Amino acid sequence: MAFDLDDLLACLSLTPGGDGFEGANLDIGYHRVFGGQILAQVLCAAAEAAPDKSVKSMHVLFPREGDTARPMQYRVDQVQAGRTFSTTEVVAHQDGRVAAVALVSMHVDEDGLDRNDPPPPAGPPADATPTDLGMVPWETRLVDGVDLADRGVGPARLSWWMRTPGFTTPDGLPERAAHQALLAHATDLTLIGTALRPLEGVSQADSTVTLHTAVTSHTVWFHRPFRIDDWLLVSQEAPVVAHGRSYGRGDVFSGDELVASFAQEAMIRQIAAPG
Repeated sequence: MAFDLDDLLACLSLTPGGDGFEGANLDIGYHRVFGGQILAQVLCAAAEAAPDKSVKSMHVLFPREGDTARPMQYRVDQVQAGRTFSTTEVVAHQDGRVAAVALVSMHVDEDGLDRNDPPPPAGPPADATPTDLGMVPWETRLVDGVDLADRGVGPARLSWWMRTPGFTTPDGLPERAAHQALLAHATDLTLIGTALRPLEGVSQADSTVTLHTAVTSHTVWFHRPFRIDDWLLVSQEAPVVAHGRSYGRGDVFSGDELVASFAQEAMIRQIAAPG
């Protein structure tokens, strides 16, 4: 991993310009922009465009990969604005070449009925295995010592803990949006590897080697406010791989509270052997 939390936070500081904003790219040692970065920047662009509301959900399509050598530009259009809800379209592009299209739903906090199902059994973070997830530049711990690089067979499920150190919210960005953006970034990483676990002889480590993988769509729902510098439990499953695609979903808990959920479809293709 060529970037740290400070680098990621710097990417959340979008520069106003043109028909929206512009953001720097993370140095991931690869030519393709990491989808989690785009998720985070889309959220920040929407939050800055509608400061009277917070993001409640975002649905993002990735029709084309981005180039890390060029800054990412975000065209923002407020499709609808009401008293409690609003909808914002955000298009990520590089000189007009579209990398992602997002619809972001915004909401004003409301009081009302409140409940959620309990988190799955996972044990405390201290009992989980410290792991370097690479694209998630903060403390992560995998429950039951699962290794996504293991090519053996396992269930298409994964639970892991994560927590950032304390950090300073980038200027001009609401504090809640910063925590949401960092979580959105993290949810992009592990569902493909989870989907591959039941398949003998392949793993997340085979991406770009024997497998060509790419996220095609990603959705995040935010149910409650949370802090990512407190322990969060991510519980996820990926029930299907078929026709060159995988699908997975997950829930995020802060203590006993369900604070966010996410779902992802990805492309998974075997790379043909030369000759």
